[in-house]
Amino acid sequence: MSAREQLVTVRTANYMEAQIIKGRLESEGIPVLLSYESAGLIYGLTVDGLGEVKIMVPEHLAKEAKEILGISLESKK
Repeated sequence: MSAREQLVTVRTANYMEAQIIKGRLESEGIPVLLSYESAGLIYGLTVDGLGEVKIMVPEHLAKEAKEILGISLESKK
């Protein structure tokens, strides 16, 4: 990923699920960045966005990533 490349969120999940999804996408050659608040990891909970992990990929690979994950392209997740 280049520093100037636009990233988009393709899914949100808890930390453990996000790690699995990251591995799946990276195995298909799609670079992934996980964005999350550290408090969710420390306390191990997901409440009202706390502990939620954004799974982000380069914009030009978002459609492919969603197809791999089986996410409907109309879905807002």
